Amino acid sequence: MHEFSTPTISTPVPHVPDDLTLPQFFLDFPHPARPVRPQGVPCLIEDHSGRPIGFDELKYRCSGLANALSIKWNIGEGDVVCLFSPNHVDYPVSIWATHRIGAIVTPANPGYTADELVHQLSTTKAAVVLCFVEFLPTALAAAKVVGLSPDRIAVIEASASSPYKGKHETLSKLVEFGANKPPNYVERKLRPGEAKTKVAFYCFSSGTTGKPKAVIIPHYSFTANILQTAAHYAITDPTVKKKHMNPGDVAVGVLPFFHIYGLVVVLHYMLFSGVTLVVVPKFNFTQFLESVTKYKITHLFLVPPQIVLLCKHPATKKHDLSRVKFVVSGAAPLSGELLTGLRKLLPDAAIGQGYGMTETCTTVAILGGRQSMSTPGAAGQIIPGVVARVVRPDGTLCKEGEQGELVVTGPSMALGYLNNEVATKESFVDGWVRTGDEVIIRNSEVFVVDRLKEIIKVKGFQVAPAELEGHLLLHPTVSDACVVGIPDDYAGEIPLAYVVLNEASSKRVAGKPTEGEKIKAELMKYVADNKIAYKRLAGGVVFTDAIPKNASGKILRRVLRDKAKKEHGGERARL
Repeated sequence: MHEFSTPTISTPVPHVPDDLTLPQFFLDFPHPARPVRPQGVPCLIEDHSGRPIGFDELKYRCSGLANALSIKWNIGEGDVVCLFSPNHVDYPVSIWATHRIGAIVTPANPGYTADELVHQLSTTKAAVVLCFVEFLPTALAAAKVVGLSPDRIAVIEASASSPYKGKHETLSKLVEFGANKPPNYVERKLRPGEAKTKVAFYCFSSGTTGKPKAVIIPHYSFTANILQTAAHYAITDPTVKKKHMNPGDVAVGVLPFFHIYGLVVVLHYMLFSGVTLVVVPKFNFTQFLESVTKYKITHLFLVPPQIVLLCKHPATKKHDLSRVKFVVSGAAPLSGELLTGLRKLLPDAAIGQGYGMTETCTTVAILGGRQSMSTPGAAGQIIPGVVARVVRPDGTLCKEGEQGELVVTGPSMALGYLNNEVATKESFVDGWVRTGDEVIIRNSEVFVVDRLKEIIKVKGFQVAPAELEGHLLLHPTVSDACVVGIPDDYAGEIPLAYVVLNEASSKRVAGKPTEGEKIKAELMKYVADNKIAYKRLAGGVVFTDAIPKNASGKILRRVLRDKAKKEHGGERARL
């Protein structure tokens, strides 16, 4: 048996407190591994206005909102608050306020349709929704279906300059209300070890079957991953003269905070490191470039589609990127070609990739603390505290450099899936997480070869084929379906559907190409009307006589995936 731990990384993991909630760790506890934020350096900057938000303001707003949630709706231990918003300077406030009163946060994608939000609200039994004003109609429609009263939805305003004038409570008014009332709750001090089981988040992750699943993440796992990453980058080690990040640096917060990468690495780890985070609600490439220049941004956390634009869009040359010193790509593999292009664009920056999952509470591997560039093809160096195994199909352990499934453990692993014992037993085994990724490990660097799972990664977002197949099968023209991913330069992968038409529809299109095109367009619209943008059938629809299956009826997805890559992989559709 051969086990990989992290033999090339000598930095030990700092002490991970097991009796603190996330806000206690961030707002109340001066951990020795945490750099001191220089006087006058804000925690956050609101991108569109330039408004700085300091530590004291964050703490004040957190306390006020916590008290208001307790007074207005009696939110407390074990209750769930859904945060349905794009990136916003009150995102951490909403999280920490919820945790202050012992409740759980479930971050939701603001691009969700009402049906998709219904699934998240009903799965988590959310008691309150904090909703960005633009998406209030979706939240109201979903709340009606799950029986959540409209007065349990509070509005997050776009900015102070555009106040909400409707009947719902606003987050800012709740903060002031709670700050001016006597405390209605007593913040609980956790018992030693309790942070390992005290739930902080229900973060949704797509599995290989069905709808997204709620991953149970305790406070300890979240805190641990932050401290593991801090150790990886030696951010308080005085012997490391040239650090990748220092207090006073400026990072861009454009990746969505509802996604585990944005939530842990970008939002929380940057704040822990003493870096100022410029909060960008929505990605617009030219505006993004303007922000990089305006705020003298030093750290870029991106996904491959954004890097494609950075390397190829003509607007890039019109902006000063000279202060950028650190770029990490995550959520999906970055090609060697893009890595090389990025190096030409930013010759003095440290550039690399990161690898992690919602189930591992993010980072398993990332650009090394002493690397100026990742090894081409590597997803990063394994961080301190993570133990990795590469397993053959028969369950035996691989030797170094041999290909197999990556299985990991460490202090940041999630607890399992909410109310899904079958899926939990499949992915969480005796403290280890089966990643479903086929990898090779060399010198503590992870090289992802293929995904054993059937997940499609579109712009870093997970798309479960079974969810789209189930939806297509409800359409009256479809008798069977299989959805696979095909390569795309911009999105990484895009969904393509193989569809078997029912008898009547088959007769309708026989010898009539225009009728076939009408049905294809109808099916693509059917998905687009009911699913978030990244789940749409951007790869198109292909009619087939039959979906290949094994003797037990399981779809032989790899057969169609290989066929699709061969026949359609070069078409490069765009979302």
